[in-house]
Amino acid sequence: MSARSRIATLYLLGFAVDLANMFIFNAALPALQRELSASVVQLAWVGTIYMLGLTVAIPLGSWLARRIGERRVFIASLLIVAVGGIGGGSATGIETLLAWRLVQGLGGGLLVPVGQSMAYRAYLPEDRAHLTAVVMTVALLVPALSPAIGGLAADHVSWRWVFIGVAPLAAAIAALALAWAPVDRLAEAKPALDIPGFLLSAITLFCLPLGLTLISQTGNGVHAAIVLALAVVAGAAYVRHALRSRNPLLDLHLLSDPMLRTGSIIYLCVPGVFTGVNLVASLYLQDRLGLTATQTGMLMLPWAAASFVAIMSTRRLFASRGPRPLFLVGMTVTCAGVLLLATPFAGKFIIASFAAMGFGASLCTSTAQTAAFTSVRTERMAEASALWNINRQLSFSLGASVLGGLLGLFLATSGGVADVLPYRYCFVIAAVLILLPLPFVLRLPRASQRA
Repeated sequence: MSARSRIATLYLLGFAVDLANMFIFNAALPALQRELSASVVQLAWVGTIYMLGLTVAIPLGSWLARRIGERRVFIASLLIVAVGGIGGGSATGIETLLAWRLVQGLGGGLLVPVGQSMAYRAYLPEDRAHLTAVVMTVALLVPALSPAIGGLAADHVSWRWVFIGVAPLAAAIAALALAWAPVDRLAEAKPALDIPGFLLSAITLFCLPLGLTLISQTGNGVHAAIVLALAVVAGAAYVRHALRSRNPLLDLHLLSDPMLRTGSIIYLCVPGVFTGVNLVASLYLQDRLGLTATQTGMLMLPWAAASFVAIMSTRRLFASRGPRPLFLVGMTVTCAGVLLLATPFAGKFIIASFAAMGFGASLCTSTAQTAAFTSVRTERMAEASALWNINRQLSFSLGASVLGGLLGLFLATSGGVADVLPYRYCFVIAAVLILLPLPFVLRLPRASQRA
């Protein structure tokens, strides 16, 4: 195995652990609820608090990598995830479990961006489409398989092994990193921590997803408004600070790169919006069209098959066609799939709708991730990876919260319990949001201009 393949393998294994931590516990929640006497709201926080820890820790990754080295940060993050898993599996109360899930999230927030930076730096720009195809395949398979594995553990052993079982896997990857990851060559001058930037970014990245989560919980409207206002104020203060600072924790000047900027916007408006569409569609198909939960879940099979085709297409076409036509096709197909849900024929063409959304969203996602790191200089890869992963995490929260909130508003003002218009309004709005990156995409050079 070549040196770059070893580094890519370490990143993919770490990425798989992070994804598993997000999805593997879902099927074990009923057993966890019974044993720990947890409420439904507390169960929702098992996933939310992991995401909060993940998002807050991401900005520290690039600074720590420059300070102590990527290899050490990568290994340490895996050990933090392992300790968090053992602690969570040993918890005797829901509050203790949530505390250990926060620890796991902090480890995951260091793990993924540092591993991504190592992997993409090891590949030449023209070879990164192949790496992205493998990354996207992992991102497709792990969320699909993890809940089944968690369900088996809960049924035949204990829900605790859903958390404890991650520990030996993370420790094994850490041991592999000791053997495979290159030894860091650190600069003599150690960068100082941008303390104002860290505090402002931590407040922003903690309060924004927290506020969006509170919106979806009945009776928390005032609290959500306060938390979101705090996020906006802290975020604006951080932008001002970062643009004036010589060594900011997150260098926003990197977004002047059109590839990284456009890829980030695409991720917010296409796969991010799809998370909200999927939420609204699940309710619409069961509450209005009469599908069962099993039938609704099975629709992810044509979605996954079409996604795989899109990922392989990006791998073949990115180098010759460039990102511009792939983005345009992906946005158009995704928009068509979403609009199909808004028609009276949604029930007849539901499989076609999900296949279109799977193909289009995954074509945009894989193209965006490849394009984002195409022109980033090698020495700036860690900072770019941090920005990319923050954007990726926030996109999922924003999409579900915006469309979920709109659905709640439309349902509250609708004429009756059987009214389908609130759902259709949401799908139309989602289609408009998917097309928002169009001006940025049209500014990208054509393949002939790139050549």
